[in-house]
Order: sequence, then C-alpha cells, then structure tokens
Amino acid sequence: MKVKIIGGGLAGSEAALQLAKNNINVELYEMRPIKATGAHETDKLGELVCSNSLGSNDLGVASGLLKQELRLMESFLMNFADESKVPAGNALAVDREIFAEKITNAIKSNPFIEVINEEITEIPADNPVIIATGPLTSEKLTKNIINFTGADNLYFFDAIAPIVEKDSINFDIAFLASRYNKGEADYINCPMNREEYDKFYEILINAPKIELKEFEKDAKFFESCMPIEVMASRGKDTLRFGPLKPVGLIDERTEQKNYAVIQLRQDNKAATLYNLVGFQTNLKWGAQKDLIQSIPGLENASIVRYGVMHRNTFIHSPLVLEPTLQSKNRSNLFFAGQITGVEGYTESIASGLLAGINMSRLINSKNLLKLDSISILGALCSYITFPDHKHFQPINSNWGILNPMEIDRKTRKDKKLKNSLLAERSLEYVKNLFYE
Repeated sequence: MKVKIIGGGLAGSEAALQLAKNNINVELYEMRPIKATGAHETDKLGELVCSNSLGSNDLGVASGLLKQELRLMESFLMNFADESKVPAGNALAVDREIFAEKITNAIKSNPFIEVINEEITEIPADNPVIIATGPLTSEKLTKNIINFTGADNLYFFDAIAPIVEKDSINFDIAFLASRYNKGEADYINCPMNREEYDKFYEILINAPKIELKEFEKDAKFFESCMPIEVMASRGKDTLRFGPLKPVGLIDERTEQKNYAVIQLRQDNKAATLYNLVGFQTNLKWGAQKDLIQSIPGLENASIVRYGVMHRNTFIHSPLVLEPTLQSKNRSNLFFAGQITGVEGYTESIASGLLAGINMSRLINSKNLLKLDSISILGALCSYITFPDHKHFQPINSNWGILNPMEIDRKTRKDKKLKNSLLAERSLEYVKNLFYE
C-alpha cells in the first residue's frame, strides 16, 4: 500500500520520512518547479521561505520545549536543523540552503519514497493521503478541499523579510550583541537616535506598497508575521515597542542608550548573509531599498532578497479534523502543516511528524496516537481541533494552551519556575510515551 503525500514542505517531508522509517511506501507530490508558488525560490524540499529561524531553543520558552519534544520523538527535520544551525543566540537559526539540501537528499535517497513533481488538483480517492500543502496551496486544490470539507477556507497573509550582504554593513555604526547579553553576540544591531528614527518612520509610512489583487483586499494578517508598514500604521512608537525595541542592546563602544534598534540575524552558514529581524514587508522594491538604506549602518547595504507578501491558506480544523490530525469525514485522510492552522516552522514539522506516525498506525491497524495537552504538540492539536472556537485563527507554541498544573500561588506568580515545571512535566510524558 502506498501513501500519497501532497506537498514537499516541512510537514510533508517529515511525514514522508516517518512513514518510510516504518517501511511504508510513499509517493511525495511537490508541484515545484513545474508550478511556482510566488514565494519559493528553489525546487528543494523543505525550503524556508520567510525567516531562517525556527525560534527559541530555550526550554523556558514554549517553542523551545516543542523542539525538545520533537527531538525525543526522533524528528528527522529537527535533526537536520540542529546540523544546519548558525549562530543566533538562544534561537535555532539555520543555513536555509544546507537545511533544504539535507532534507532533499534524505528523501530522494530513501528507497521507500518516490518524489513526483506534479500539481495535484484534487484529493486522491484511491490511496491513504496526507495533505501538507502548506500556506501556499494551489487554487485548484484549495477549491477541491473546500468542496470536501463543506466549509470555506480562511486565509491571512505572510510577509517575508529582506536579506543583505554582511560585507555591505557599516560596522563603524552597527555593533554585535544579543539582547541583555544573553548567549553569544550573534545579532548585528543598527542603532537609531530620535531624529534618525523620525526620518525612518516618515519614509516607511509614505512608501508605496505593492497593490493587492481584488480577492486579497480583505487580508487578515497573522500578528507574529505582521508587515512592518502595517505595524507602523498603528502608531509612531509601535515599532519601538516591537521589533525595533532598544532595551537590552547597548553598544559597548559608546555606552549610549538608543531610541530604536534594528537587528539583523545570520541567514547562512558562511555568515555572509543577514536578514532584517521583524522587517517583513510588502513595499515596492525601490521603496524597500530607500527605507533600508536610511537605516544607520545600512546606508550602503547590498540587498540580495527583497521582502514579499504571500497568501496563507488554512482549513477550519475544528470542523474538519480530529486531534490525531485525521479527517472526520474520511479515515485514511490526514492534514498536516500550516494548512491545519498551526503557525510556524517547528509547529509544521511537529504536525507532519504526528500525521506520519498516525498514518503508519492506521495502516498497521493500531490505535491512533492522541497526545495529551500537557505536551506542546498535544496542546497544539487540541487547540486547532477544539470544536467550540467562535473565531478560529492560526496558533503557534505558547504556554497558554497547555493544561494547567496544580501548583501553589507563589509558584504561579514565578513565571520562570512555572514554565520550568510545565516543561519538565511535558518531557517526562513524551519520554514515557515514546520509550516505554
């Protein structure tokens, strides 16, 4: 029996490798390079199209706990990410080319996986299927999914940050540091005084944007990937309390407090490319160049990739899916990745892992794995399939979705201690589940 996986992104790639580990044959369909998505630049599997960071590695942060859960669950892609990491303080950032190359090689060399470059326009009816087409599901397949689910798809928009060459950064102005000197000094920081920030803000709010198509006019933005121009429209100081916040970032050469700081994060292993953190944008490219080069330290920046914005498609999972990621209306159909409403790279990998495990269990006539909400992955799956959502929107890892612990009032107020106890409970649960 062959399982058909639609989509060769993070979720689809992880699901394919999990199935192959259990000697189950897989046909992995990826429409690139036959058909472009508007955001991807290569034909490699598992290509990262937004940031190159998978978020925090710190167990005191929910996304860091999810990463450790995945390591315990023997996630292939988490292993590849660890092998491809570049310096980024407490975050797990990767060289995106090396990361995608590792995924592609592992899949194409696996005797149980056949990669087929073809656009799938309808949900296959004759095989077990995992749909992992991500936020850039093609229009024809989206319509077919809508017909299958009986509910309209929702959508929001993701914006991608620009990347510049490190050698073009002026280090007479820019400085290396991590916020509060936490970890290594892995970020490049471009400081601004009030006058410089005012000039930057005026350029930003008056910059021309790329026109949205008619069907995109009612765009809903996901808060954690908000275009910088949208954030700026909420008020002059919004950016200074968001991605441009200066707190904890002091240039030791000057010891001056800054009015705003723009950070750049390493984007490749060779440390020749850096992306602008929190600088996702849909400005026209000429306007992006003017804006970036108005930043102190980036006045001569060589921009190797401009920011773009693209549609994110996701299903109404509370009506469509079980917490096992199995379709409510068809037992041999699973969904995984951002199309389910999980948001983020690590979350997509995690859902692909669970979909792959549960498809394997279904084929082998075993009970499907329903994870308890004391784990981040279990809590994510529980959240996106909770039937009483009034306004379902995508979610990423956070402590608020975990089942609460019975702890005393003093411990509840100690956020660091409370999160440590939640992490300890989660990892113990996962160890017992996977190593019993």
